[in-house]
Amino acid sequence: MSVLEKALKWLGIYKLYEKWLEDSVKSKPMPLHVGVILDGNRRWARSKGVSLEESYRIGAKKVEDLLNWCLRLGIKILTVYAFSTENFRRKPEEVEAVMRVLEEVLQRALKDERIHRYEVKVKALGRTWLLPINIQRLLHELEEATARYSKYYLNVAVAYGGRAEIIDAVKKMSELIVKGEIRPEEVSEGLFEKFLYTRTRT
Repeated sequence: MSVLEKALKWLGIYKLYEKWLEDSVKSKPMPLHVGVILDGNRRWARSKGVSLEESYRIGAKKVEDLLNWCLRLGIKILTVYAFSTENFRRKPEEVEAVMRVLEEVLQRALKDERIHRYEVKVKALGRTWLLPINIQRLLHELEEATARYSKYYLNVAVAYGGRAEIIDAVKKMSELIVKGEIRPEEVSEGLFEKFLYTRTRT
């Protein structure tokens, strides 16, 4: 929160400021898709003197606020890059802290009435099989619970990496070429897109 925002909150007029910001944004063309990379938790935790796990919880709450904004503004797709394949190289206690907070967030999402009221389809993007079993189960439950929705989309990129996505797509396409289900001359950008993690999006 900026110095201005803190001052406004202290004065009790932050809600008015927030409303002014929303009205200002609404006066401009809305993007179809917003993507956010969650980063800087360790630096923020050190600067505020809080634990890393608590910083993840605070960050998760901000993501929920962001989802609220997207739904209110009619932004159709929100992609949150929460945990990359490279993040697995961090200290075990850091990875475990992320997973604990992620489990809490997913459990809340399963009961979140906004998801169903706004018909938000949730999809996990990444090598989810690398995640703890409890996280895989919750992601699967959330995807199943929202499978029929199509008004809004929430992509959760977890165990995700851009290079990993390309490699996984190439592997899947290669398997079909070997089987004779795809001819090499049929390979195009359009076909390749169908093998990406977001392939079920319309």
